[in-house]
Amino acid sequence: MPNENDLYSLDLSDTPFVKACGGNTHPDGESCVTLAKIGDGAWALGDSKRPDVQPLRFTTEELAVAGIDPARFGLSV
Repeated sequence: MPNENDLYSLDLSDTPFVKACGGNTHPDGESCVTLAKIGDGAWALGDSKRPDVQPLRFTTEELAVAGIDPARFGLSV
């Protein structure tokens, strides 16, 4: 597991993100989040409506505590 302080040093420039939508709609479109595996036990979570904002970084354990399952995005741990 990476040191959580090092997660923000990982380069995301060529990282493919997968989008999952929860069905919650707004006047400007559906609410969706993006998730990418950025290393062994490391993840980046973004907002599809705000692609200019730096994604948040989490360990696998932190995602689990937050109730976020990478399998919902078609990703494996």
